Amino acid sequence: MIKRLFAEGFRIFFLSACLFALVAMGVWEGYLAVEAGGGIPALAAAQTPYIWHAHEMIFGYGSAALGGFLLTAVPNWTGGKAAPERFIGLAFLCWLAGRLAMWDSSQIPPLWVAVADLSFLPVLAAKIAAQLIVRPKPQQLIFLLALALFWSANLFCHLEWLGILSDGVGPGLRAGLMTLIAMIVILGGRVTPGFTRNAMVATGREDRLPQNPKGLAVLSIAPALALPFALLAGLPSGVVAFLAIVAGGAALARLVLWRGGWTVRRPILWTLHLSYGLTGAGLIAFGCSALNVGSELAALHLLGIGAVGGMTLSVLSRATLGHTGRPLVAPGPVAIAYMLIPLAALSRYLGSAMPDMHDAATLLAGALWLAAFLLASLSLMPAWLLPRPPRPPVGKPPK
Repeated sequence: MIKRLFAEGFRIFFLSACLFALVAMGVWEGYLAVEAGGGIPALAAAQTPYIWHAHEMIFGYGSAALGGFLLTAVPNWTGGKAAPERFIGLAFLCWLAGRLAMWDSSQIPPLWVAVADLSFLPVLAAKIAAQLIVRPKPQQLIFLLALALFWSANLFCHLEWLGILSDGVGPGLRAGLMTLIAMIVILGGRVTPGFTRNAMVATGREDRLPQNPKGLAVLSIAPALALPFALLAGLPSGVVAFLAIVAGGAALARLVLWRGGWTVRRPILWTLHLSYGLTGAGLIAFGCSALNVGSELAALHLLGIGAVGGMTLSVLSRATLGHTGRPLVAPGPVAIAYMLIPLAALSRYLGSAMPDMHDAATLLAGALWLAAFLLASLSLMPAWLLPRPPRPPVGKPPK
């Protein structure tokens, strides 16, 4: 079983992403509950609890989901060999070392925490680059730029903790989240209309298929990729607002053309549409907050929970089913999880936008997140741990 877990990148990293989503959010939910009850909770991290929570959900959960996706998708894009077991094991240990170092960072020198936490993405990027160079395509090489941006954002955080920068954590956390959002704009902008089109054609539909105009794609992707640069560079809030609002508006305009209504009875498809819609809405909300319209914290959680949480769960569940030879139909518990994540995003958004509801709405959001990932983890665990189901004999329909 252990050997199988490291045989394919999606197994260990999607499993780790889901388990970390449970552990990290469970810790945070407990912290908030004690705080709401008037207690004085404490964590072992050197950072403030709120910074630890933000950092680990972005760079802990986000990097695990990203690693599982890239280690699985890139060999399919290039037709090359998948990463060997030893590499996957090494990459996993780097990711795990970062999580453990961040958890106990008050007892570890900051330099060693930085080394541990910053080690995973370069290891991952080196493998991805070696695979992409075989058949380089601009639309795929862009993920190397995104990995470099994501790593740089994390570096900014550690440079402040090392005393080198006076203000690295704020820009670093925001840029890290926006890099994940940019990857969702790029990847979600491909797979959402593509998978929907394939499903429609498979049912015999050949008219009114999803459209994905190149101009709108560029209008959403270019500012989304520029946004992390702007945040790290400390550009004026007006520039940040412009980039976020344009990217979000273009993303929503694209979504309108993708026939989302047709997917309403197919959870494995509508979850992609809903997550992409929350991405666009969250970008617009973030842009407005940069102009002092609305709550920035509410916008960040709409993006972090609804966009990142929703899209990563959508993609990791579909990839797990597809790459283990299972039907591309969301199991019941996973379909419920798809619904719980946007509800968690809405609850957390209201908690930030309406201070009187903060404690109750925030705790509810955490509970919904935990329920979603518990359901998904239990449902997908056999696919990660067990052999692929046998294929039915040729000529005989499956029972």
